[in-house]
Amino acid sequence: MTPTWPAQAQMAESGLFGDVLACDGVLPACFLPGGQARIAQAESMLLGLAQVEDLRSDEPGEEKRGELPILAQRLDAKLDLVLLLLGRLVRQGNPALPATPLRWSVRGLRLQLPAGTDLPAVDSAGAVRLQPVDWLPDDLELPVIVSATAQDADASWAWLRFPALPQGLEDAMGRHLFRMHRRQVADARRR
Repeated sequence: MTPTWPAQAQMAESGLFGDVLACDGVLPACFLPGGQARIAQAESMLLGLAQVEDLRSDEPGEEKRGELPILAQRLDAKLDLVLLLLGRLVRQGNPALPATPLRWSVRGLRLQLPAGTDLPAVDSAGAVRLQPVDWLPDDLELPVIVSATAQDADASWAWLRFPALPQGLEDAMGRHLFRMHRRQVADARRR
């Protein structure tokens, strides 16, 4: 059930997600008021993710993991294990991001904020930090501006729009969101 949000939040929802591809999900994420983003690293990460996901695609008509030579399958499995171990080591040194319900488009995000969080001021700047895929223990940090906030007895939300981003980052984010959407559709068909 969708909550009834105030007019400013409904306008932000429409502005961020109207007529563009948007993905709903639960990802490790948080809002950092006044935080600085790492735009160049975000673009590099999303481009690297695209290359890896192109190689690991499960789409029909493309080469699948089971069709790879046995040596390549072993190397792929070992790489998966190394990434898991590396992720555990990284998480031991850094606090894990909380699993957060969100909606994401190339224009911005809607984050559900943890209970008891003070709502950020509208038009204030900050950064959103999120882990775009579960198998990679690294986070994106993107600049955002608070467009709206809302709160009811059960939850609080913040609508965060991206300022003008470099075209390369916007394109890479669009490709990542398309892949997320494609996976969500495939998962829904399997159920």
